[in-house]
Amino acid sequence: MPEIRHLPEAPTGRRPLAPGAGIDAHRHDTHQIVYARRGVVSVTTDAGTWVAPANRAIWIPAGTVHEHLAHGDTDLRLVGLTRNPLALRRPAVLAVSPLLRELIVAYTGALEDGERARMLAVLLDQVRRAPEQPLHLPTPRDPRLAAVCDALRRDPADRRTLAQLAVQAGAADRTLARLFRAELGMTFPQWRTQLRLHRALVLLADGVPVTAVAHRCGWASASAFIDVFGRAFGYTPGRAFTL
Repeated sequence: MPEIRHLPEAPTGRRPLAPGAGIDAHRHDTHQIVYARRGVVSVTTDAGTWVAPANRAIWIPAGTVHEHLAHGDTDLRLVGLTRNPLALRRPAVLAVSPLLRELIVAYTGALEDGERARMLAVLLDQVRRAPEQPLHLPTPRDPRLAAVCDALRRDPADRRTLAQLAVQAGAADRTLARLFRAELGMTFPQWRTQLRLHRALVLLADGVPVTAVAHRCGWASASAFIDVFGRAFGYTPGRAFTL
C-alpha cells in the first residue's frame, strides 16, 4: 500500500487539473472545503465517494484520508480552515450559493492578510448556512452487496431489479434490501439514482451530449433524465457547465 501523505495544514489556493488528473490519498490536521469553479471534482474515502459540480462544494473534516479526481477541465479551489463551522465529523456535499461561490473564488486568489481575515469571517457565515446535499455514494462492505454495486458501477444503465441482481450475488433480495439500508443508509433505488447522477456528471464534464448521457446512465428518456438531474442540482444538464 502506498504511503499516505500527511499535511499538517490543509492548503488554500487554486489548482487547475486536467481531465482525469487527481491528488493522491492524503490527510491533513485542519479542515478543508473543495470546490470546482469549472468542471467536476470527486472526493473518495474508504466510506465512499462525494461528487460536486459548480454549485456544490465538498466538506472534508480534519484527519480524513481522501483523494481527489477531476472530471473535465477543472478549476479546483481549496479552502483550508482551522475552525469547523459545520460541526460535521464526516465529509459532506454542500450547496453553494452565488455569494459563497464568489467568496471562495476571491478567498483562493491573491489577497493581503487583512483582506483574507475579513473575508474569512463572511465565508464562514455562508458555509454555516449552506444546506447539505445528498450526493454521497457510500461504499459497501458486505461482499454480496459489493457484488451488486460493482455490477451497476460497470453499467449504470443495467435495469435489472434487485431480485434479478440478487440471483447473481447469491443472496435473497430481502437480504440485499436490508443491507442497502443498514450499510449504505439508503434504499436500492436511491443508491442506483445516486450512482447514475454521479456517472452523469462525469460524462457531462467530458462533453457527452445530454441524450447520450441519459441513455448510458439508464434513464428511459432524455426528459426523464433532465427532470431527475434538475431536482438534484437545481439546473438542467445543458447548463451544468455554463454557470
